[in-house]
Amino acid sequence: MYKGGYTGKILRVNLTDQTAKEEQLPVDTARDFIGGAGFGIKYLYDEVPAGTDPLGPDNKLIFAPGPFSGTTIPCASRMAVTGKSPLTGAVGMALTGGYFPVELKFAGYDALIIEGKAKNPTYLWIKNGEVKFRSAKKVWGMKTTDTQQIIKNELNDQNVRIACIGPAGENLCKIACIINEMRAAGRKGLGAVMGSKNLKAIAIRGKGKVPIADKEKLKAAREGMTKAMKESHVLYPNFSKKGTPMVVDATCAMGIFPTKNFSATGEYAPADKIGVDVQMGRNVGREHCYGCPVGCSQLKLAKTAPYKGILTEGPEYETFFSFGGETGVDNIDAIIAADRLADELGLDTISAGVTIGFAMELYEKGILSKEDTGGLELNFGNDQAMITLLRLMAFREGIGDLLADGTKAAAQKIGNGSEKYAVHVKGLELPAYDVRGAKAHGLNYATSYTGADHNRGYAFQEIFGIPIPYGVDRLAVGGKGKLTKWNQDVRSATCDAPTMCAFLLDMAVAEIATQNTASLMEAVTGLKLSAEEVQKVGERINNLARAFNVREGFTRADDTLPERLMMEPLKEGASKGQFISKDDLNKMLNEYYTERGWDLNTGAPTRGKLVELGLEYVAKDIHS
Repeated sequence: MYKGGYTGKILRVNLTDQTAKEEQLPVDTARDFIGGAGFGIKYLYDEVPAGTDPLGPDNKLIFAPGPFSGTTIPCASRMAVTGKSPLTGAVGMALTGGYFPVELKFAGYDALIIEGKAKNPTYLWIKNGEVKFRSAKKVWGMKTTDTQQIIKNELNDQNVRIACIGPAGENLCKIACIINEMRAAGRKGLGAVMGSKNLKAIAIRGKGKVPIADKEKLKAAREGMTKAMKESHVLYPNFSKKGTPMVVDATCAMGIFPTKNFSATGEYAPADKIGVDVQMGRNVGREHCYGCPVGCSQLKLAKTAPYKGILTEGPEYETFFSFGGETGVDNIDAIIAADRLADELGLDTISAGVTIGFAMELYEKGILSKEDTGGLELNFGNDQAMITLLRLMAFREGIGDLLADGTKAAAQKIGNGSEKYAVHVKGLELPAYDVRGAKAHGLNYATSYTGADHNRGYAFQEIFGIPIPYGVDRLAVGGKGKLTKWNQDVRSATCDAPTMCAFLLDMAVAEIATQNTASLMEAVTGLKLSAEEVQKVGERINNLARAFNVREGFTRADDTLPERLMMEPLKEGASKGQFISKDDLNKMLNEYYTERGWDLNTGAPTRGKLVELGLEYVAKDIHS
């Protein structure tokens, strides 16, 4: 039995009949899945049948922090939001930080499950065990900052924590995200799922505390973790002051910062225009998530017209790629403005920017005409066209309606050879690493249960040269299946489930990751897991997510990469000549499936592997 970490309660809210009920968190669920993404995927698999319409009332949204959230463990105010993705049709899971995750715990819940659909625009008001359904009519159509402030005013409490959608979610844009403060559960279109339920926002206030099983053990375990953080050569000397955007310089130097829809990587490397030296000139402060001593989120202020005076929390590295390198825009103030606008509209910055870059390449190749674009000149580097497109996409106006569901859907509608320029995996647009020069990173894109998602199995060994669990050659193919499995399982178990900021894994605690989680779990919850059992939790999560996708019809054929990355070698830069051929990808997949115990032909988890992981009922589903 768990003795702490968990509140022991799941809150289930049905929007259709406006009911709410509390359920007990099963001990087996806590032990086998820990929390966060583990809980989300467990409830998604068990409760959302195959073939469910992602934008229908039978899809569910699961908000789940982990047992570490709300404790004194640093960097643990994280939360997974899970549902069936309208963008991919696969598992949709996004993580977010800030203060909302711990407030959910303080309000008394280990997870919040949203089901059904409200008749009219609604927001939830959850306060210490009481749930109210309130009209969102006055904030429907509003941007995210205004929505949050008006709800706080209405509730007469400025300390309420709110997760909401913007116009993009309301208009069911399949690249819409969920915003809390200025943090985003950013990918896979979960904002559209929230919009499809007529749910504008969730407001939460709690005054409870998270129980601790053994405070002395927690103190000792936390000291081990903070020691590793202090000894990191990156975390405090650089990362806390510069944040993720400092990676622009590193990836440009490696020749893997993607530019102009992945067509000019290595040739166009704008570190001198949007790299860390220029970024620092826009920094005006930084923000911390609850209980975080690092404070990596940088506040940036635009200094030049027409964007002068626009303030944003970010942009993060991925957004410097999506609104910078990807679109050929090297005006840092335009990138700041685009980041703020996307957050206000509730658009995922990665998918939005990649979709705009895709449209720009089509325009330059003559596949899209000026008539198609409504008069917009969509040349690479046109920052004002980029800003205009964001608004059009969120409101589904003009060409924005065509692009609002991402590159895969747009290419299917445009035709005329446009599919070869759509840079996505399983419908999810590629993030900010050209994996032609980082092969394990590429294999993770191909096999991640959410599509092209760097965060599911980030290959920090290739990107930062960290030799844990062993050193690798980023350009080599051999051994990358084994490494990718390790990255995916360890990240799931030590970051996505407990929940904890993944930057700590990348920069500080990789060497002690599973034992660190095991020690913290015992101290906080009383559940005794070995380091090996912690890693097994990650394996269980990835196998259950894979089983969900198999049940939805995904096969080995979907574990692929965009044609450009497999057919076009990089032309310039430190990774010149590199690409991932179909043969190389197949070699890595074979190794990966073998390491995972999955069928080499279908990519499905074998019955034996599922039984080994305690997922016998899943084996019956997909091996009937």
